[in-house]
Amino acid sequence: MSGVRLTDGGLETSLVFHQGLDLPLFAAFPLVETEMGRAALRRYWRPYLELAGEKGAGFVVDTATWRANTDWAAQLGYDADSLGMANAAAARFARGLATQLDDAVVNGVVGPRGDGYVVGNVMSPDEAADYHRPQVAALADAGVDQVSAITFTYAQEAVGFVRAATSVGLPAVVSFTVETDGRLPSRQQLHDAVETVDDLTDRAPAGFMINCAHPAHFADTLKPGEVWTRRIHGLRANASAKSHAEHDQSETLDAGDPRDLGRRYRDLRQAFPAMKVLGGCCGTDHRHVAAICEACLPRTALRA
Repeated sequence: MSGVRLTDGGLETSLVFHQGLDLPLFAAFPLVETEMGRAALRRYWRPYLELAGEKGAGFVVDTATWRANTDWAAQLGYDADSLGMANAAAARFARGLATQLDDAVVNGVVGPRGDGYVVGNVMSPDEAADYHRPQVAALADAGVDQVSAITFTYAQEAVGFVRAATSVGLPAVVSFTVETDGRLPSRQQLHDAVETVDDLTDRAPAGFMINCAHPAHFADTLKPGEVWTRRIHGLRANASAKSHAEHDQSETLDAGDPRDLGRRYRDLRQAFPAMKVLGGCCGTDHRHVAAICEACLPRTALRA
C-alpha cells in the first residue's frame, strides 16, 4: 500500500461547526487575507499535518479556494484583480503549510461555477474553459503543483476545467460528486462522466476522484475489472450517509461513524488499488482521516 497520499477533511464544515466561524456563501478563501483568518486555518490544518508526519505518508495540501471563482466571489465584493490576489494568497498559504512535511503536494482547488449539489445552468466545455481559466492561471502563477476540480456535477464543466488547466501547463484532477443512487446530479452515470472527460480531453486528467458523497452511495457503481475504475485515484467521502438535500436542510453536523467510514475505505482500497489519495469531505475532520489511516495504511512507516 505504499504511495498513499492523505488529504484533510471537510474544511468549511469544520470551520463553521467546530470553530464557530461565519463563512458567507460557504467561502473560506477570504480567511487567508487576515491574520485572524490564517490562525483559524492553521488550527484546522495542525492535526492533519501531525497525522501525516506520524504516518510518514504523503499529503495533499489544498488551497482554500473552492468558492474563489468569478460568480461566487463577485457576491462577496471581489473584482477580477482582488480575486486573483486572493487565489495567490491562498496558494502561498498552502505552500507554507506544505513545507512542514517531507512529502507534500500543493493542490489548487477549483469549485463549480454553480452549487456543488445542483447542476443549474449548464456550460459548454468551451464556456467552462473560459470561465475557470482565470482562477487556474492565478493558482498556476502562484506556484501550485496541480489543480483539482472539486464537487463537479456534470461532465461538460469538467472538460472545460481540464482544458483550462492544460492551457497553463498544470496537471488536473477531476472529482465528481454523486447522489445516493451513484449518479451525478446531472443524472449521468459516473462511468459515463469519467469516460466523457477522458474522450474529450485525450485522457488529459492525471486522475479522477469522488467526493462529497458517502461510500454507500457509490460503492455499488464501481465494478472490479472495469477499465474506467482504474482512473479513479482517490476518495474524499462525506461522514454522513444523508442525501445532499438532507444536508442542505440540516442545521447540525452529522459526523457519522469514523471507524465505519475507515472500514468502507479499506474495502474500496482492496477492490480498487488505484485509489491512493484518501481523505474526507463534508462532516469529516481529523478523527475520520485518522480512522481511514488505521484501516487502510500499513502499520510500518510508508517512507520505504
